[in-house]
Amino acid sequence: MAELAALEDPRIREVNEKHGDDHGVNLGKLRAVAKRLKTQQELACRLWETGDSSARLLALLICRPKAFGRDELDAMMRQAHRPKVHDWLVNYVVKKSPHAEELRLVWFADPDPVVASAGWALTTARVAKRPEGLDLAGLLDIVEAEMKDAPDRLQWAMNECLSTIGIEHAGLRARAVEIGERLEVLKDYPTSPGCTSPFAPVWIAEMVRRRGA
Repeated sequence: MAELAALEDPRIREVNEKHGDDHGVNLGKLRAVAKRLKTQQELACRLWETGDSSARLLALLICRPKAFGRDELDAMMRQAHRPKVHDWLVNYVVKKSPHAEELRLVWFADPDPVVASAGWALTTARVAKRPEGLDLAGLLDIVEAEMKDAPDRLQWAMNECLSTIGIEHAGLRARAVEIGERLEVLKDYPTSPGCTSPFAPVWIAEMVRRRGA
């Protein structure tokens, strides 16, 4: 904890706070600490328990994802209030867990929109890699009905699912684009030069173009 405190940079914290995060450690330096520590499950658990975001990010880098039980991961998700911690927990830990599919189903319909966004993120991963058994048209129905008025984090996760369906599944592409055009979610999202807009019709068209090229 002392080492993490020494890495704290007020300028980085100021930028991160604009995105809802509450840490000021350069992530490259954090990864260097994790590389030195290697996998240490017990230390990871103790770091997580501090509640400090930098410590939790480090914990997610040095933990053993398959060592967590289903209930442990569910509790961690409900404690992961900051966007970066939430994102890393889903992508670095839960996606590698044998409990991922069970948690996807539990979280997908959770009344907490932040928890539900994790369910949608796991669903998006399945849309891209293992769509068998998913009702893709049904997912588009939910997006069409609920994405426009969804809270920010849940809306972002739904939009990513919408775009992934459009990119990966040609038979549903026209409908995905039509939904995106009509709802206009993230249409005016500020996008840096050289980056692709998260607006679904633009995102879908660009990714399909790249694959064709």
